[in-house]
This record gives sequence, C-alpha cells and structure tokens, in this order.
Amino acid sequence: MSVTNKVALVTGAAQGIGRGIALRLAKDGFDLTLVDLKEDKLEEVAKEIAALGRRVTTFAADVSKREDIYAAVDYTEKELGGFDVIVNNAGIAQVKPLAEVMPEEVDRIFRINVDGVLWGIQAAAAQFKQRGQKGKIINASSIAGHDGFAMLGVYSATKFAVRALTQAAAKEYASAGITVNAYCPGIVGTDMWVEIDERFSELTGAAKGETYKKFVEGIALGRAQTPDDVAALVSFFAGPDSDYITGQAVLTDGGIVYR
Repeated sequence: MSVTNKVALVTGAAQGIGRGIALRLAKDGFDLTLVDLKEDKLEEVAKEIAALGRRVTTFAADVSKREDIYAAVDYTEKELGGFDVIVNNAGIAQVKPLAEVMPEEVDRIFRINVDGVLWGIQAAAAQFKQRGQKGKIINASSIAGHDGFAMLGVYSATKFAVRALTQAAAKEYASAGITVNAYCPGIVGTDMWVEIDERFSELTGAAKGETYKKFVEGIALGRAQTPDDVAALVSFFAGPDSDYITGQAVLTDGGIVYR
C-alpha cells in the first residue's frame, strides 16, 4: 500500500509496536508526528523515518492528559500541513492478582490505556471535522480485549473498554466519513513482554522467560509476533483498502484467540 500527501500521528512511538507502526507508515508514504514521553528515543525513531525520505516531527506528550493530545494534533496539522490518521497506540500493562490491585494502580492504567484513547478519538475527530475531511482513527486493543487473562485482569478490562470506545466512536462519526477501528495483538517480543514475563516470575516462581515461552507455544502459527506483524494490520486500516470497514477490533495474534 502506498499513499501520497498523507499525515499520520502515532502515540507511544518511541519503541516496540509504536516504532514498528511508525516505520511501516513511513514506508507506505505517510509523513509522521511521533508522540511519546521518551524524547531521546523519539529522536532515534525520527532519524530512521527521515532516512526513508519522509517528513517527520516529534511531540512530547502524556496521553493521559487531554490537553496534551489536543496539542499534539494541532501541532501536527500546523507543522506538517495536514492530518489524516491517528494511531492511539500508547499503553501500559499490569500483571497482578485482582485481589491485590490498589485504587491508584487502577486509576493509572485506565488513564493511559482508556482515557488516552478517548482523548485521541476526540482530538482527531475534531480536527478532521475542522478540516472538512474524512479521516481514520486506529486504536490499540489486545487479545486481552477479547478474553480476560488471569493476572492481567485490570489490563484486560482496559482493552475491553477500548473495543467499546471503538464501536461507539465508529457509530458516532460514520456520518462524517471517519472510520474507527482497533488492532488486537497477541504475544509480541517487545520490552512490554519482558516486563510481563518478569512479573509472572515474581508471582508464580516460574523461571524468567518461561511464561513468555509458554504463551508463544500456544500460538498456532508457531512463533512469537513481531512489531512488523502488528504494523501490517495498522497499515491496512490507515490505507484506502479499509475505507468500508469501521467499528472492528481485529485480532492479529498468529492464532491464540478466535472470534
């Protein structure tokens, strides 16, 4: 898929899946705004994208703060002269038995994983309407947004919530020509899964790497997922071939959860 004169904003773009998405969209022809709190890593990704011949800019923002996301979208439009796609990718995980979860922990993960997506939806839709154009909103859910996983209960709840927001937003914005979809990764070999594996080790006594190995062994296609695998689906949602698809939360997990 290739596009011309299109601009995308990706949150959580400094590493992992977000970096993979940003690089794929750049290869597709998008100019990009990269959003994250990790400014040093953002600049590294920006250099990779510039080397591909695309225009790229960075914006430090906390996705849990509504004003930050609105500012990032406004900055993108002014700096790159357009705005066509937002990828609400930023998120965090939590591995903890439900009985031990504390209020402040629930508040933090919901502010990032759910509020951050909501603010992205709001800000993007407002900018699309202001520009009088169609647009695409793409949200990060998970296999944990289709099945609740033990020790990942609150995280799963946030990803179920993203699916609900995706469906509701798709219905509310369809008349404006705005599509809203979500991607649902599985076991991706990123820093987030290193942290998840380490936390499972602490809770269950499993050797480091054992939980990750166990999950990967349950994948029908026989290997762990890469950021590029996720980015391929996001590329489809960002491009014209998905123009007639909205309100969907598509699994991209190599065969773990089936719907």
